[in-house]
Amino acid sequence: MAHFRQFRDPATETFSYVLGCGHSGQTVIIDPVVGQVLLYLGVLKELDLCLTWVLETHLHADHISAADTLREWTGARVAVARNSGIGAADRLLDDGDTLAIGELEIEVLATPGHTPGCLTYRWQDRLFTGDSLLIGSCGRIDEPGSSGIMLFDSVTRRLLSLPAETLVYPGHGQAGRWVSCIGEERDNNPFFHGISRDSFVPLRSAIRERYSPTTESILRANSCCGRPIPAETL
Repeated sequence: MAHFRQFRDPATETFSYVLGCGHSGQTVIIDPVVGQVLLYLGVLKELDLCLTWVLETHLHADHISAADTLREWTGARVAVARNSGIGAADRLLDDGDTLAIGELEIEVLATPGHTPGCLTYRWQDRLFTGDSLLIGSCGRIDEPGSSGIMLFDSVTRRLLSLPAETLVYPGHGQAGRWVSCIGEERDNNPFFHGISRDSFVPLRSAIRERYSPTTESILRANSCCGRPIPAETL
């Protein structure tokens, strides 16, 4: 038996996920948002789960991570990609690594492009794709270290090649939707269906997205697992 919960942060449209082993109570949370900490803790208590790992899919630029706060409050450890640019983590993950959460096993897939250190986590028939593959979309390619070619290859070669029924749980929603599947994204995602590698970059680059005035401070905090770092100390 496994416990699974999906959370949406209204302020940033960020999705976070709790996945727990019903036998041992060991639990992970993926991409937690600092403003939702009390909600996460309440659900963990309600389900009698013990948070053991906090997993980040990448260095986020749109919200402050709750990783450090949850580590301090629960004793959980934090895991990130080795080349994510996130310091102060307890474990650095590489492509092909696995995490045992009680009787559950989570596989690590490297899916760089949106950022150099983007990871997708795979548990059974579910993918937690962060910003690499979104519902009918994908992550922006103008962040520090972004590569449109790498993102296209990550999505088409690592994700869209999986079975059609594989569920996609993204880092953000689309038009009120919370989940998709590989078959739908392969057939309908306008950034990958019928799109060549060479045409992907100009197509994605044509969509202009503004950065928040707080982006720089968010990146500083998230580079240390969500721990705020005063600019004057850098």
